[in-house]
Amino acid sequence: MTDTIRAVVLGIIEGLTEFLPVSSTGHMVLAMPMLGIDGEHEPWPAFLYFIQTGAILAVLIYFFRTLVRQVFTMPTRGWKDHILTKLFLAILPAIVIGMPLNDIAEKYLEKPMPVAMALIVGGALMVVIERRYRRPTGPTIEQVSLRQALYVGLAQCVAIIPGTSRSMATIMGGLMAGMPGAVAAEFSFYLAIPTLLGAGLLRVIKHREALTGDHATIMLIGFAVSFVVAWAVVAAFMRYIQTRPLWPFAIYRAVLGVAVLGWYLTR
Repeated sequence: MTDTIRAVVLGIIEGLTEFLPVSSTGHMVLAMPMLGIDGEHEPWPAFLYFIQTGAILAVLIYFFRTLVRQVFTMPTRGWKDHILTKLFLAILPAIVIGMPLNDIAEKYLEKPMPVAMALIVGGALMVVIERRYRRPTGPTIEQVSLRQALYVGLAQCVAIIPGTSRSMATIMGGLMAGMPGAVAAEFSFYLAIPTLLGAGLLRVIKHREALTGDHATIMLIGFAVSFVVAWAVVAAFMRYIQTRPLWPFAIYRAVLGVAVLGWYLTR
C-alpha cells in the first residue's frame, strides 16, 4: 500500500469522525496499524494534526456566513453577549487545564486499553445525559449565556482523555447547560475552530520538518480529503440533530470500544 492511499484513507477517517461524537482517536488507533503505519515516526505525527486543520477549515466555511454576521454585529447588550466573548470564555479552561495536562494524557492514555474504555464509558454517558437533559426548545446560538459557554468549555476539558471525543464532551456539556441539541452542536463546532486550530498548529510547528520534500504531497492530499469529507459530515449532522437522537452514536462507540479491546488483546 502506498503512502498516497494511506493519506486518502486517513483523510476520510479524520473527516468522518472529527466532529461526530465517536472519537477520531479511537478510529486512528485501529486504522493506523491496519494500514501499516507507525504513529511514532514521521511524517505521520505531523500528518494527523495537519489533516485536522483541513477538517477545521470545513467547519469555518460551512458556518462562514453565520459567523461573519455574529462577529460583525454588536448585540444590544454589548460585548457581554458577543460570540467572541463567549468563545474566549469557553476556550479558557482548555488553556488553563487542558494544555498543561495534554502531554501527560498523550503519553499515558493514548493507548488501546484507555481509549477503548473511554469509548465505552463515553457512550453510556451519552445515553444517560441525553435522556435526562435534552430538550426541544431553549436559547438560540445568539442567546447562549456566558455561564453556558463556560460550562461547555469545562466539559471540553474531559476530551483530554483520548477516546472521549471533543465533540461528544462539548455537545453533552451544552445539553446539560440547557441548550437544544442543534445549538449545542453548533456551539461545539464554533469552539472547535480556535481550540483545534491552535492545538493543531502547535503540533505541526513541532513536527515542521515533516512538511517538506516528499512528505508535502501526502500532507496536501490528506488535508484536501479531510476538508471535503468533514464539510459533508457537518452539514449532514446539523440536519440530523435537529430532530433525531444521539443514541445510535453511543451504540457505535460501544462497538468500536469492543473492537479496540479485541484488537489489543489479540495483537
